[in-house]
Amino acid sequence: MQMELISEHGCFGGTQAYYRHASSEIGLPMRFSVYRPPQQSAGPVPVLVYLAGLTCTEETFMIKAGAQRYAAQHGIMLVAPDTSPRNTGIDGITADWDFGEGAGFYLDASAPPYASHFRMESYIVGELLPLIASEFATVPRKVGIFGHSMGGHGALVLALRHPDLFCSVSAFAPIAAPTQCPWGEKAFSRYLGDDRNSWLEHDASALMSRRQTPFPAGILIDQGLSDQFLDVQLKPALFEAACRQAAQPLTLRFHAGYDHGYYFISTFMEDHLNFHRQALHG
Repeated sequence: MQMELISEHGCFGGTQAYYRHASSEIGLPMRFSVYRPPQQSAGPVPVLVYLAGLTCTEETFMIKAGAQRYAAQHGIMLVAPDTSPRNTGIDGITADWDFGEGAGFYLDASAPPYASHFRMESYIVGELLPLIASEFATVPRKVGIFGHSMGGHGALVLALRHPDLFCSVSAFAPIAAPTQCPWGEKAFSRYLGDDRNSWLEHDASALMSRRQTPFPAGILIDQGLSDQFLDVQLKPALFEAACRQAAQPLTLRFHAGYDHGYYFISTFMEDHLNFHRQALHG
C-alpha cells in the first residue's frame, strides 16, 4: 500500500488531510494527519510533529487543539501520527485504556508479544518523518516536536534521544518521569520487560539528568493545577530538577483552574506555536 489519502479539507487557507500507508517498521497499516499551511504553495515549510495522549488517534489533535490557525499564520506544517498500531491481533491488547492500542508510549517494545508491532519510536523517526520529507515540500533539518500527556512524554524523550533531528521541543502536561508513576510502570514492564535499567532510556527526567544543555534555546512545558493526574502520574517537578542538573533552560508554567483536557491545550496552543516558530524559522 502506498500513501493513501483518506480525506482532505480546506482549513485557514491551507489543507487538512488524513492518510494511511503500509508501515514497514510496524508491519501493519498506519494512519497519520498533515496540515499543510497556505505558504507551502510558494515553497518548503518547516515541520512540527504533535504526539497525542492515551486513547487518542491521528485525528484528535487536528480536531480539538485549534492549532491550524497559528500554523497558517507562521507557515508551519503540522504532522500527527496515530498513538499506536491498530488491529495487531495480540491477545488482550484492547483490554486496557492505558496500555496497548491507543497507548504505544512512543517507544520500541522489546518484550514479546509486543515487539513485533509496537515500534513507535522507529516508526516516527525512521519512517514517518522521511515519508513526510519525500512527499511534501518541507525545509530540511527544521523539525520540532511537542505533545500532550503520553505524547508529552514521547516528545521529550524523542527529542532527547534524537537531538540531531529535532530543533525544538515543548509539552502539555507530560508524563515527565514514567519510571516513577503507575502509567509508565504498567507500560514499560510489558513493553520492555523487567529490566528497569532499560526503562531509564525512555524516561525524560532520567535522560535529562545525564545531558548537558541539550536544547540551549529552552524547553516549554504548560501544566494545569486542576489536572487530576498531576501528582500521581505526571511529576513535572522531577523533570524540572533534572533540567537544573543539566543546565537546561526550562519554562515550566502552572495554570490555576486548568485540567488535563483539550480546553487547557487549546488555551495555550498559540504560545507553543510561537515558541516553535522561533526555532523553525530561525
